[in-house]
Amino acid sequence: MSMSATLQDCLRSKGLQYEIVHHPYSHSSVETAAAAHIPGDRLAKTVLFEDEQGYVAAVLPSTYAVRLSELWAKTGRHLLLAKEADLRELFKDCDAGALPPVCTAYGMQTYLDESLALQPDVYFEAGDHQELIHMGTDQFLDLMERAERARFARRMQGLPM
Repeated sequence: MSMSATLQDCLRSKGLQYEIVHHPYSHSSVETAAAAHIPGDRLAKTVLFEDEQGYVAAVLPSTYAVRLSELWAKTGRHLLLAKEADLRELFKDCDAGALPPVCTAYGMQTYLDESLALQPDVYFEAGDHQELIHMGTDQFLDLMERAERARFARRMQGLPM
């Protein structure tokens, strides 16, 4: 599978500038950053949560972890990690575990951690495990304009930046 059609539509409709970065197959965002030779703080990962009201996406650097208490306070919801089987159904044009951050295009409320806005550029999954999208932070923030910006993540100890 290559770039998700949903992501491609979002990029095209906004006329954003980006490049595609190819890398060896990887299983996790930390592995992806290493395989693509990019700083983990600049690789945005998407984590999906759910509750009885539906799904919420959190977009944060690959070197960070979600602080659930912060996300619960921000959303007013007691969110739990979404099940892998649900992800396959929701993101039909993506490989499992390679979710692009444009979850608003999939009809989901999306939160963007402010730490990504501080990076000079951002990389993120294109919808498979071998391609990343790379763009300047201004372009990325334009792409993510419908996401709510917040602080809900913390840097994990022991990971390279």
